[in-house]
Order: sequence, then C-alpha cells, then structure tokens
Amino acid sequence: MTFADDTTLTRAGLPPQGRGRVLVLACGALAREIKALTRLNGWDHIDLACLPAILHNRPERIAPALRKAILRHRPNYDTILIGYGDCGTGGAIDALCAEFGIERLPGPHCYAFFSGTAAFEADGEVTSFFLTDFLARQFDAFVTEPLGLDRHPELRDAYFGNYETLVYLAQTDDDALTARAEAAARSLGLAFERRFTGYGDLADALASA
Repeated sequence: MTFADDTTLTRAGLPPQGRGRVLVLACGALAREIKALTRLNGWDHIDLACLPAILHNRPERIAPALRKAILRHRPNYDTILIGYGDCGTGGAIDALCAEFGIERLPGPHCYAFFSGTAAFEADGEVTSFFLTDFLARQFDAFVTEPLGLDRHPELRDAYFGNYETLVYLAQTDDDALTARAEAAARSLGLAFERRFTGYGDLADALASA
C-alpha cells in the first residue's frame, strides 16, 4: 500500500489501467486506520492517497479538492473509493460520486461509520461532541486553535454551551489517547464518555472494495 498527500491535477479522460487495483482517496484523519486495516487484512491491491485533514474546517473546499484528485488518479485505477462521509459538504461529495460513478464511505461523517451508521443515526445524540483517535491526538490543532479558544477561552460556552458530553469513539485501546480525550472534555466543561468502536463500518467498506 502507498500513501501520499494529494494536491495536484494531471490529465484525465484515459481508461483505467489499474489492473484490479483500488485507490482509497481519503481524508487524512483516516490515514492511520485505513493503513492499519489494509495491513491486517493483507489487502495489497489497495493504495491510499489522502487530502489534508484540515479541509474539514472549510468543508466547501473538500469536493473541489476531491475532483482534482479523482481526475489525477482515475487513469491508474480500476476502482476509486472516496474515504469521506458527507462531512458537512451538503451533498457535494455525493454529487461528485454520482458524476464519476464511484462510491464513498457510508454515513454523514467518520463518527457515524466508526460507531456503525445505523446505530449512530438511531441514537441521534445532538448534545454530544465526538472525538475519534485522530481528534484526540490533534485536539488543539483542529479544535482549540482554529476556534480561538487558546486566545479567547471566554468563547467556550458560545461554541459548546449546548453540548453536555464529550464522547470519545476509540479505535484503539490507548491509555494516553484516553487521557487526552478526558483532558479535552475538561477543557470544554463537558462530561466524558469513552466508547470502544474499533474500525466500525470502515472495515466493511474497505472489504467491499
């Protein structure tokens, strides 16, 4: 399996030459989990290319970046799987998938497919703020600093006043990550809950590919 950040555009319109190879074109927040699953299952026909995870802070930019990456890689692969949920794009990723005849991961975002999409949608936890392993590692870079909470902690309640619980969806058993997630909950003034999900629906989606 290979891994690369994907930001450039090359010519398109050629037939796939991948000879059975699959590309997962994914959010960088899922790179560790996708690499782990492909290694554990011996999926040597799957390659991985990732867009920067920070695009989640500007979801209107995700679909255009995916379009460039699809056009770049399509000549070299028989199958491309989009490693995103809807991710706040308002259906833009689904429209892109329909245009190119490809599929994406199930559910609205990574919290859903780690939990299991059906279970997540049934629970409807609107007062819960979710972290994954990635966000537990990168909480300051993806939450604290972009929201300005390091400079203006008084904004915390404006952003998080309607939440009650920080739910850590753990892909691995890692005491250090659990401690980081608990610290994040304290910083936001929220109750803490840890749920071990493993890889959830992500494993099934890759297996189908």
